[in-house]
Amino acid sequence: MSTFAELLLNGVSMGSVYALIALGFVVIFRATEVVNFAHASLLLAGGYVTATLHDDIGFWPALAVGIAGAAVVGAAVEFLVMRRYRGSDHSVLAIVTIGVDILLTTELTRRIGTDVLSLGDPWGDAVLTLGPISLAHTRIAAFVAAALLITVFLLAFRYTSWGVAMRAAAESPETAALMGVRLGRVSLGAWAVAGGLAAVAALFLTVFPTPGLERATSLAALKAFPAAILGGLDSTTGALVGGLLVGVTESLATGYQSELTFLGRGLGDLAPYLVMTVILLIRPAGLFGTKELARV
Repeated sequence: MSTFAELLLNGVSMGSVYALIALGFVVIFRATEVVNFAHASLLLAGGYVTATLHDDIGFWPALAVGIAGAAVVGAAVEFLVMRRYRGSDHSVLAIVTIGVDILLTTELTRRIGTDVLSLGDPWGDAVLTLGPISLAHTRIAAFVAAALLITVFLLAFRYTSWGVAMRAAAESPETAALMGVRLGRVSLGAWAVAGGLAAVAALFLTVFPTPGLERATSLAALKAFPAAILGGLDSTTGALVGGLLVGVTESLATGYQSELTFLGRGLGDLAPYLVMTVILLIRPAGLFGTKELARV
């Protein structure tokens, strides 16, 4: 059985990947107040582009094209579809994203078929062993990459004109528009950023010890959704904390499955949703979400 420290480290590394996906949910929600259920298809699109190109142009160029491709797909969804429904009820917009996800996922799964695609990563199955702890190089790379990307995003969100515009749009879209903020550009940028983050997450969800990219890979976005919800859909900090909580919970529940058989099988897959439910019962807006006040 794996040691507690090993399970914890693996949970933190996977949690950082979930945080990338959750951050995509949060970015779009803050910019447009839309819960993007098409995020899973953006993840699958980025991974598919990387997998199909790495043999021809090499891993790093293929990854760059995959990130750019997912960003373009995200921006295209916003420009061609979501913009047409601007001003509609939020429930309608959420349903539209479900329709987009079905269309994109259906086409991508048709292309992938029953194959399991390798993304050609340079780490292979190498493992770092420190005493009783064994950690795959891919897990270390996932943590480092996620930490760098989240740090860059948070700095950009705080100090760049795009970040200021997004914060203004999230605070009050009407006031931001009156002050000259172009809400269309903010929304377009948010969808593009979410797509790029999803493509990076797709890489680390499909490398060792998993076999590769397959049709079910997009379901990983469903594990990141509890991370975004329990952290707070309008909180970038919440996405990070929520991702780590989900990753660690899943890793520990899976690692100690044999001691928890009385709770049933597949506890690792169910545990993130249980944690989300418990936290929402205590804090309905999530750990860092903004509470909505209503005057009675």
